[in-house]
Amino acid sequence: MRNPIAKQVEEMKPSGIRKFFDIVSEMEDAISLGVGEPDFDTPWHIRDEGIYSLEKGRTFYTSNSGLMDLRKEICNYLDRRFDVKYNPAKEVLVTVGGSEAIDVGLRAVINPGEGDEVLIPQPSYVSYEPCAVLAGAKPVIINLKNENEFRLTPGELLEAITDKTRILILPFPNNPTGAIMEKKDLEEIAKICIEKDILVMSDEIYAELSYNGDHVSIASLPGMKERTILINGFSKSYAMTGWRLGYACGDERIISQMMKIHQYAIMCAPTTSQYAAVEALKNGDRDVDMMREAYNQRRRFLMNAFKEMGLPCFEPYGAFYVFPCIAKFGMSSEEFATRFLKEEKVAVVPGTAFGDCGEGFIRISYAYSIEKLKLAMGKMKEFIDRL
Repeated sequence: MRNPIAKQVEEMKPSGIRKFFDIVSEMEDAISLGVGEPDFDTPWHIRDEGIYSLEKGRTFYTSNSGLMDLRKEICNYLDRRFDVKYNPAKEVLVTVGGSEAIDVGLRAVINPGEGDEVLIPQPSYVSYEPCAVLAGAKPVIINLKNENEFRLTPGELLEAITDKTRILILPFPNNPTGAIMEKKDLEEIAKICIEKDILVMSDEIYAELSYNGDHVSIASLPGMKERTILINGFSKSYAMTGWRLGYACGDERIISQMMKIHQYAIMCAPTTSQYAAVEALKNGDRDVDMMREAYNQRRRFLMNAFKEMGLPCFEPYGAFYVFPCIAKFGMSSEEFATRFLKEEKVAVVPGTAFGDCGEGFIRISYAYSIEKLKLAMGKMKEFIDRL
């Protein structure tokens, strides 16, 4: 029998995040700081709306694009928070998490077999590169640098652009580094994208988790809305990971094509989750503020703990991750994370899970209680002292 597996799938590496998650799940009394999932429960008023939708028998398919009420609230939210205006009837697609939006967005704009290139700044979320490959594109990696606080610079972007460049993925606030792009940074990137006629996929799933002023969307800048696919969702800011709900906004020409792929592959996002999300957008601002403040407290605690340990780490101002440098210990990121897990029963993720340029770093998620973080940092200090 010939090999039944598609070559591009067989060559795909499993997620480096899940590897350590699976190991720690089999260890008693282990502490995991590896998964980027809020430790908060979905707020009760949001859960209640989901429960009520079931009690009312709202168990039918919705429109392929999502409930109109939800699309309207998404547009109201983006206008109110980030000064970006969209038409709910034509420029919004509700998806099964932000990850589906990334997948169908790339497939909608990539021409397989024509050498289209996708620019992917790394370190970054593990799904971008495999999704680009599955869409039939060539991933072109831009290695971000610690000395630039892992921001994308104009020089790095210009160096990566070719006549085959189709789309730039803009992953800020960033997973795994916590890096952000300020308005002045985005203005320089936007200018290049307009001049070179490049599309942008702006993954803004951590937009509400910004600690140094309000998040700025590149879609809000002049000339950028029509060439930007804005990705967002409810998992991180509203603690709704298991509800599997995200969305994409953009030019009608792109969103209509994304909808066709979504229509045939998925049909529609979960109905119950959509009703809950309407409530989240209408009445969830206080929940977001509370969770953001808790994450910020944990962020400050970790930065102070690293300082006391002598562990170098640039200060991240977004998401809920820190990316300390462990290069001085003379071992790879994989070796450091493996030994730390075996010797202290604390799981972190090697920086290389997010790209080769993550070598010498580890990712620590602070989507965990301050008590758990204190215990883990005590164990890290003991581990580092032995090294």
